[in-house]
Amino acid sequence: MNVGMRVRGGFLAALVMCALPVAGTLTVMLLSSPAVAQSVATIEVAGNRRVEVETIRSYFKASPSGRLDQAEIDDGLKALIETGLFQDVKISQTGGHLLVTVIENPVIGRIAFEGNKKIKDEQLTAEIQSKPRGTLSRPMVQSDAQRIAEVYRHSGRYDVSVTPEIIEQPNNRVDLIFTIVEGQKTGVKSVEFIGNNAYSSYRLKDIIKTHESNLLSFLGGGDVYDPDRVEADRDLIRRFYLKHGFADVQVVAALTEYDPARKGFLVTFKIEEGQQYRVASVNIESSIPTLDGNALRSFSRVSVGSLYNAEALEKTVEEMQIEASRRGYAFAVVRPRGDRNFEAHTVSIVFAIDEGPRTYIERINVRGNTRTRDYVIRREFDISEGDAYNRALVDRAERRLKNLDFFKSVKVTTEPGSSSDRVILVVDLEEKSTGDFSVSGGYSTTDGPLAEVSISERNFLGRGLFAKASVTYGEFARGLSLSYVDPYLLDYRVALGLDAFYREQLPNSFISYGTKTIGFSPRLGFALREDLSLQLRYSIYEQQISLPGNLANCNNNPSNGLLAFNPSPAFANLNGFPPGGTATAGGQTATDASGTGLWCYSDGEASLPVRKELASGAALTSSIGYSLDYNTLDNNKNPTDGLLIDFKQDFAGVGGDVSYLKSAVDGKYYAPLVADIVGLIHIQGGILNKVGNSELRMLDQFQMGPNLVRGFAPNGIGPRDINPYGTMDALGGTKYWGASYELQMPFWFLPKEVGLKGAVYADAGGLYDYQGPTTWAATGELTTPSNSNCIRPTTSPPSPGTCTGLVFDSGNTVRTSVGVGLIWASPFGPLRFDYAIPLTKGRFDIVQQFKFGGGTSF
Repeated sequence: MNVGMRVRGGFLAALVMCALPVAGTLTVMLLSSPAVAQSVATIEVAGNRRVEVETIRSYFKASPSGRLDQAEIDDGLKALIETGLFQDVKISQTGGHLLVTVIENPVIGRIAFEGNKKIKDEQLTAEIQSKPRGTLSRPMVQSDAQRIAEVYRHSGRYDVSVTPEIIEQPNNRVDLIFTIVEGQKTGVKSVEFIGNNAYSSYRLKDIIKTHESNLLSFLGGGDVYDPDRVEADRDLIRRFYLKHGFADVQVVAALTEYDPARKGFLVTFKIEEGQQYRVASVNIESSIPTLDGNALRSFSRVSVGSLYNAEALEKTVEEMQIEASRRGYAFAVVRPRGDRNFEAHTVSIVFAIDEGPRTYIERINVRGNTRTRDYVIRREFDISEGDAYNRALVDRAERRLKNLDFFKSVKVTTEPGSSSDRVILVVDLEEKSTGDFSVSGGYSTTDGPLAEVSISERNFLGRGLFAKASVTYGEFARGLSLSYVDPYLLDYRVALGLDAFYREQLPNSFISYGTKTIGFSPRLGFALREDLSLQLRYSIYEQQISLPGNLANCNNNPSNGLLAFNPSPAFANLNGFPPGGTATAGGQTATDASGTGLWCYSDGEASLPVRKELASGAALTSSIGYSLDYNTLDNNKNPTDGLLIDFKQDFAGVGGDVSYLKSAVDGKYYAPLVADIVGLIHIQGGILNKVGNSELRMLDQFQMGPNLVRGFAPNGIGPRDINPYGTMDALGGTKYWGASYELQMPFWFLPKEVGLKGAVYADAGGLYDYQGPTTWAATGELTTPSNSNCIRPTTSPPSPGTCTGLVFDSGNTVRTSVGVGLIWASPFGPLRFDYAIPLTKGRFDIVQQFKFGGGTSF
């Protein structure tokens, strides 16, 4: 960093004074010391233009005798110097008077920045102390130059050069110009750990925010050296060890060294792990006579035999203290104490409940929120002015404010109030941009190439609202969606969400038909606990099927053999008839009541259930439902430990054309194993039930493929229309289950920053019990087959009653597969490649061994 100053114009006198110890600072000259003490009234002032005479005299304080001796004159000089108003001050004695001659500092007319491309003028202006129309202070200018260099240093540009220039203008005014040479970003070339035995360096790099530079670093920012980030990483490492039983851990140092050869920083964390402890006992002691400590035991997140976990300890203290406050003990304080057994490597934990000081909150001051409304911040506090001070509730509020993701930094501190039992809470914030505009792109083996343009705002209008609009366009999928979320409905901690959507799925190699869906869905979300949430929703949408012309043209060709059949002997030899037509045989007449020509199978027509949906036209679904989520994952984006369970139910039939009850559960359990290998157990299942006598639509059935058992195509498993003259569409099922075990492991030979992981897995599952429409009967209506395992007859015509269905349901056949995967947490978004080999499958299942999907925002 290079900070200097150049002076243009007529400041020769100032340049001469640079021989003084501090260059460019206020020059003070005492030409002669008065021999006789003076009074304040005898002080004469010369050279002042803007500063009043009495203001200058006021800096000279007379002694109790009313006279000015040498000590008082010296103090006055120092006071004038500290004002920063004067370029030069001279004191002399003449004619029995004290003469103070001043040269005022010029006024800054304009401040400009030259050479800054990476940081805007507005941001630099906010960082410096010198202001237009303010007095020029050379020490302040030097300080401003250093502050600008510091701003660039935090953005990773360590070879920045900042040179302030002072340009003289008429009327004792100057322009202040900061010339900046930004330089290149200084990256982190290596991150190393010393003393880590329990966890590998590869694992610890997941914990910290500082990353090594690589070819794709330009898409992120963690590879730029930032000493504040490195210091924060020390705390992240310490908290990680404390969470996993290492109660004595110390991150002794974070050493940084610039390597000129590699043109970057080398960062080394030195760790002293200590021993890993387990919990030997958990006791609760209350010194408050009327409060039984055991009544709070259910709020403990610490259990005997488990690893010592400082995070669980903190949450236990918080919840116990909040519960005590709810029970009327507003000043109760819970303090944890841990007694270590160094030989057995155990900790005996005691939660001591005491009566704390009776302190009240006098005021809550919020500072730094230039855009976010005050009430958006204050509503995150469960306490307000006048309430008892509760540190646990303050900590919770601070954590909530950080989780809003509206601010770069959040810090809640206390200041003394107007009396000894009053405190003032001070909330210091630094806001950040909360709007996002993204263009996303991706490709998958199911939907083909896909692009999305979206704009979102997490803090809409500064009111803490979320709004998003997105447009999706792809080869086989298109859509538009609008979302709005108010996290505090009517000032209660209840989130109201509104979604409007339009989705279009085009026919592809996996389905013969297209669908169009347009709908609206309001929802309410409740946080029951930090790890448990409930969502209530209502959905109303219209869905319609479309078919390509070649699948709905109903061309009859008797050469194809049996095109349609009917168990009635009178119609046994009919090959079919066009949509809406009639046929007569043996004195009996059959009519295609639905107008779909469902008997037509001559040249590859769509399956009967698909044509039934087409004949029915657009169907309106009106449903209510709920979801219950339990989440203890350590990281939602890249989990390595924890449990995630999602249970949901939807009841359709609140008006509309469709009725059913659909239930589904999805559970994932992650556990770290050895050598950075993570195990994943994935269990899922669902059931679709009829409501009343209504028929289940094909579109409402569960459709499964690689989302249940990898190695199969989308819609590749389960009941299927097996008519060989049709499109053999998957019809779905009303029941499914799936189980998977996966091992995820890093590629240790690759740099951590590449973000590649491998996976091996085994999947098993089943989809069965189709309960939709299937065949054509003499009355022209579709009926459910009496034998769902029916295989289409091969004789032409069939004997009456040979088969009443065209659906093949493999029943309880278990599909299984094994495979390998490649997971890439790339700068282009999460990408995954899977290659799976089915081991067991149904007779008409469709195999797809390779699957790829992923996308990004840029």
